[in-house]
Amino acid sequence: MKSTFEKMGGTYTLGADGIYYPNLVSTDEEPHYGKYGMMRKTYLKEHRPAMYSLYMLEDRLTAHLNAVDDEAKERMEVLLLQMMEKQGITEALKAHDQMAWFGVVNNIRNAAEEMVLVELIYR
Repeated sequence: MKSTFEKMGGTYTLGADGIYYPNLVSTDEEPHYGKYGMMRKTYLKEHRPAMYSLYMLEDRLTAHLNAVDDEAKERMEVLLLQMMEKQGITEALKAHDQMAWFGVVNNIRNAAEEMVLVELIYR
């Protein structure tokens, strides 16, 4: 009679001690997430423990965090460009008054990041 593991396609290897050991291979993808993925993971752990546990049990946590991180980075780039264009921030301003340009760009970056956090991380 086959075990449930064998019915699902799993195999065993006979060890030197006479015990059969399951051949386990991780299907989880490599983590490449950064700042936003780590923030999402912390949020899930602290505020959505059931969802975090579900992702862990289904072996989908790393894939989810990678996807959230990638999407957040793309969204930040788009928002920065759109907001800078709308406010008329140009290279001419950067060449004329670097401190003013730096201040405005930092404000835009902070506003864009707040939007990304609300839309993607803390949902």
